[in-house]
Amino acid sequence: MELSTTTLKLFADSSSELEASRWADQLGLGLHLVSDRRRELLAAMAGDAWALWFDQDGLGLQVNEKPLPAPVRADFVAGAIRWRTQPGRGAAGEMVARACGVRRGATPRVLDATAGLGRDAWILASLGSSVQLCERSPIIAALLASGLARARVVIDVADTANRMELMAADAHAVLAELSATPAAKRPEVVYLDPMFPHREKSALVKLDMRVFRQVVGEDNDADGLLALARQVATKRVVVKRPRLAPDLAGVEPHERLLGQSSRFDLYTPAQQSV
Repeated sequence: MELSTTTLKLFADSSSELEASRWADQLGLGLHLVSDRRRELLAAMAGDAWALWFDQDGLGLQVNEKPLPAPVRADFVAGAIRWRTQPGRGAAGEMVARACGVRRGATPRVLDATAGLGRDAWILASLGSSVQLCERSPIIAALLASGLARARVVIDVADTANRMELMAADAHAVLAELSATPAAKRPEVVYLDPMFPHREKSALVKLDMRVFRQVVGEDNDADGLLALARQVATKRVVVKRPRLAPDLAGVEPHERLLGQSSRFDLYTPAQQSV
């Protein structure tokens, strides 16, 4: 079951009280200040498995584990995704970019309907595409909003962040609404990366993946997204899957791009733009 923001507490570094209070007001949460995260936070969380944490690096989701891990954030300023999309690092060669048809000089409008922490969307935006991010979990949407706000004031990455628009909404509703709009106003590419059940032991799964599975839950209604996405996209629908996973909704794609552990399935639109 998805974890709601109403069941979380918001903790913050005492030096970040002003900004943290804005997030507390926005999320409707009380604010709890600590002076030293590593020494005080576990005790302050008491028996809570999760908490929101805010400091100079923005909003994060903190898990209650020993030793205390770093908060999970949507980090576009200092995280690995920033390094991967620096000039000269070959972002245009990333499989998600190839699958979506995004490269220097070709920048289709993209709707990332299952945004998560926004890493794939950031790659596409770094290459010049305008990307709408749709995220229905209010917790993950808050992490995204914080990460994008932080990136927009950093000169080196502000242009990329400004090409990204966040919608805290359910993709089914967003796609259904877009399907009724003229083709010129619809995204050229719809990108889907629904959560797929993981069969490994939880201790072997990276922390951010455990966040999604334990906090957000599985995308049990993901099959319904494919038909909607094909009604909306004017050029292609791209679905990211584990390499050996069954096709989304049992529908075979017209093309596949295979990686070592994942693949990208490409689908033609259900109706061509006019």
